[in-house]
Amino acid sequence: MKGRWSASWAGAAPLALFLVLPLAALFVSVGPTGVLGALSEPSARAAIWLSAKTTTVALAVIVLAGTPLAWRLARSSGRAARVLETLVELPIVIPPAVVGVALLQTYGRRGLLGPALEAIGVQVTFTTVAVIVAQIVVAAPFFVSGATAGFRRIDEEQMLVARTLGDTPFEAFRRVALPAALPSLVAAAALAWARALGEFGATLFFAGSMQGETQTMPLAVFAALESDVGEANALAVLLATAAFVALFVIRVLTRRGETR
Repeated sequence: MKGRWSASWAGAAPLALFLVLPLAALFVSVGPTGVLGALSEPSARAAIWLSAKTTTVALAVIVLAGTPLAWRLARSSGRAARVLETLVELPIVIPPAVVGVALLQTYGRRGLLGPALEAIGVQVTFTTVAVIVAQIVVAAPFFVSGATAGFRRIDEEQMLVARTLGDTPFEAFRRVALPAALPSLVAAAALAWARALGEFGATLFFAGSMQGETQTMPLAVFAALESDVGEANALAVLLATAAFVALFVIRVLTRRGETR
């Protein structure tokens, strides 16, 4: 048995090493002092603060608007619902640059909504709002997909019992469905936040890279590569650490939901 276990690990090790080695090299090249040094740079602090603000707003919008959508998709079985679910999840597989171009064609001056927005004095492109919009578009599908899967695992009999006891549909959702799906919802929110934090392509096309206004951490990494590789590496370490924490939370919550 031990020999078989060793053989299985020998087969699994090459790909695992191939994936982990670049991350290890990144962390080794920077170290704690490098990260602290980068944090003293105004451009790095501005990028971190902007990413924190925009991802918080984006996640709030995603959760508030995505939870009802996920519930509706989970409770529907028709062809129209499946088509809608496919369209909602499409940004997951579309290249981010394409998403950025699509956003320009929607909210740009010559876009679908551009003239109407310009008429009321609203500019979306190349502003902080554009950063948030890009983050919502690329990250929301991850939350909706995970939340929909969580809602589909709810026992239908529990919902029926709540209704027979006099609960309205909303009360049954709040008292039964929401607590039961909470681990899935939190895990989906963590994944969406991580995706929003790492968004690059759509933001660059749609919002640009202006320090303090639209330059998020991924864009700051790209900009720093031309002038300060140490700062770029340090910001990359912070992004990788945040992503690891988000994935760890997802794993813990997913396992907890499975053992319920």
